[in-house]
Amino acid sequence: MICERITVGAGTDYPLLGMLTFPDSLSKPVPAVVLVHGSGPSDMDETVMKLTPFKDLAQGLAERGIASLRYDKRSFAHARKMAKADVTVKEETIDDALLAAEVLKNDPHINRDRVFLLGHSMGAMLAPRIDAEGADVKGLILMAGTPYRLEEVVLRQLKQANGSNPLLNWIVGQEYRVMAKKFSGLYRMSDDEAKKKKFAGNLSLYYFKEMGQKTAADYLLESSKPVLILQGARDFQVLAEDDYRRFQELLSGRENTRFRLYPELNHAFVEAIYDDILKASKEYRVERHIGETVIGDIASFILDS
Repeated sequence: MICERITVGAGTDYPLLGMLTFPDSLSKPVPAVVLVHGSGPSDMDETVMKLTPFKDLAQGLAERGIASLRYDKRSFAHARKMAKADVTVKEETIDDALLAAEVLKNDPHINRDRVFLLGHSMGAMLAPRIDAEGADVKGLILMAGTPYRLEEVVLRQLKQANGSNPLLNWIVGQEYRVMAKKFSGLYRMSDDEAKKKKFAGNLSLYYFKEMGQKTAADYLLESSKPVLILQGARDFQVLAEDDYRRFQELLSGRENTRFRLYPELNHAFVEAIYDDILKASKEYRVERHIGETVIGDIASFILDS
């Protein structure tokens, strides 16, 4: 495995530290994948407490002859600057993913016709849009993605937070009602109205409106490119019985789409411990790594496409 530190967006207002990981053998150009983060600030390894999903993927794919590019997310590397801006997913994620795809296509060790996008969680929601907006990759890998809008997922996760504690349930119920009221009529608002209404911190409702105009499923239905959709059955953030099943319903019968469900894996595609969204911090505090089965399925999809 060969690792090369690079900068994604060099010369822009938001340069990002990145890591190109190559297989040991570079006798000919190899296929490659851009790794696109989930929601929130994240380093290049997509570190969540003791878990490093993107590092696991980069190393595992390199062992199978596939290069990858991972990089610090803009909201992680430039947190102060981003906190002062009214951003959308375009500035937060899409623009940098487009630059990363271009980095791979211009690298002489990479087969520019075999560059893929792998999105995790919110990155999976955005990967089809990133492709449509200019990445123009060979295929897409969606890990723990959803065909629903972001605000629908936010409200659902609040409902999931109900438990046996009456006080906590009351607090969550209040929060749910506040959020539901904020999102009510979102797509009837003008852009200016949505920009003036705050969701939390510097995030306005326009963030959700802009992203929700077209879902991942909408983009996929307009594309004939190969797609691999992966889901952990014990994921309590994105749900196999809801999100994954809905993808299957919407994309059934399409020869370009493969599905993989892993019975014992969680949102980070490591073996699950708990099945409760309220225990997320405990779930991610135990070191584990993405296993051979998941990495093998991704590698097979890339090499066969």
